[in-house]
Amino acid sequence: MLDIKIIRNETERVKEALKNRNSKDIDIDGLLELDNERRALLFNVEQKKAQQNTVSKQIPVYKKEGKDTAEIFKQMRELSDSIKEDDEKVREIDEKIRKIMLTIPNIPDSSVPIGESDAQNVEVRRFSEPREFDFEPKAHWDIGKDLGILDPETAAKITGARFHVYKGMGAKLERAIVNYFLDTHGKNGYSEVFTPFMVHRNSMIGTGQLPKFEEDAFKVMDSEYFLVPTAEVPVTNMYRDEILDGNDLPLKYCAYTACFRAEAGSAGRDTRGLIRQHQFNKVELVKFSKPENSFDELEEMTNEAERVLQGLGLPYRVVCLSTGDMGFSSAKTYDIEVWMPSYGRYVEISSCSNCMDFQARRANIKFKNSQKEKAQFVHTLNGSGVAVGRTTAAILENYQNADGTVTIPEALVPYMGGVTEIK
Repeated sequence: MLDIKIIRNETERVKEALKNRNSKDIDIDGLLELDNERRALLFNVEQKKAQQNTVSKQIPVYKKEGKDTAEIFKQMRELSDSIKEDDEKVREIDEKIRKIMLTIPNIPDSSVPIGESDAQNVEVRRFSEPREFDFEPKAHWDIGKDLGILDPETAAKITGARFHVYKGMGAKLERAIVNYFLDTHGKNGYSEVFTPFMVHRNSMIGTGQLPKFEEDAFKVMDSEYFLVPTAEVPVTNMYRDEILDGNDLPLKYCAYTACFRAEAGSAGRDTRGLIRQHQFNKVELVKFSKPENSFDELEEMTNEAERVLQGLGLPYRVVCLSTGDMGFSSAKTYDIEVWMPSYGRYVEISSCSNCMDFQARRANIKFKNSQKEKAQFVHTLNGSGVAVGRTTAAILENYQNADGTVTIPEALVPYMGGVTEIK
């Protein structure tokens, strides 16, 4: 959530930022009218309360002098009723303002490229060159079917489309990747947590998934609970409504969860295989940082996500997302895209974002450097460290052999019980 003072004092900058984010439908002028009405009401309430205090001080004087206090008590009742009416109006306006504020995305940092879509994303760097095959590489869903390790048909029978059953070495490979990611991040200062796969509506609001993107979430019927779209939600909300010790910052966490997304509106090639599923596994990185350090922490987090892909020897590139391609809560985002031979292009496998104080305002997460200091909002960061199913897909495609086998990356062999090849 943005600071209303920024909207009030830097209106044109906010409007320009929303235009760059393709969010032109948000009525900023209407919001400011409500804000002005609220402030006028609050001023009137304070004036009436001051008048109430003045009148109340006259009561003992009148009684002492033996004067009739009926008129004064009538004034007091009228003031009290008027204050209650104004307070109720303020509450109604507060709720209207809150509903609008929850739909306004974060303001992009000045370093973010301006653009309408992913066509304006800027490549930052690459790691390794894509492998040149001396045979026609197969798509990971065909590899998985031929090896008997991926079974979407059985998953469709059990649940529905865009789910997968992993079998044998497929299941073992997925689990090996999860453990490799968690161990690697743990060695680099990220504390591992294992959180619920279900969260309350308040947690989804806190990180910005609701109310704007409710259609993309899986809601548990007749309840206020949702299946997690990412571990970012439960991990960030661990500190909702808390004041952290600034001396402990940055706090760094990694967490595995299954993730659940309706993926409303998605279609095409990406809905095949493991790239865009309704349920998928992911290891997430989350940070709580002091404001002055958060952009340095974003660089470190992105490097951390890259580290696991480098360890697997997977070619990838890092891109800085344009204003038109950024997530709702982000002020700046780097996507890491892994090379997929059957696609002939790079495909997103990680997204690392600095949300600055946007989520912290929604979730009320603050910090103090000392007890004497006024509490201020932390900056929150999150990043995929990385998407597990897409890593499985990338390994199957990049490490496939002409004879139909798949070589296991060296870093995963210990997690695979010494197995070096899927046959």
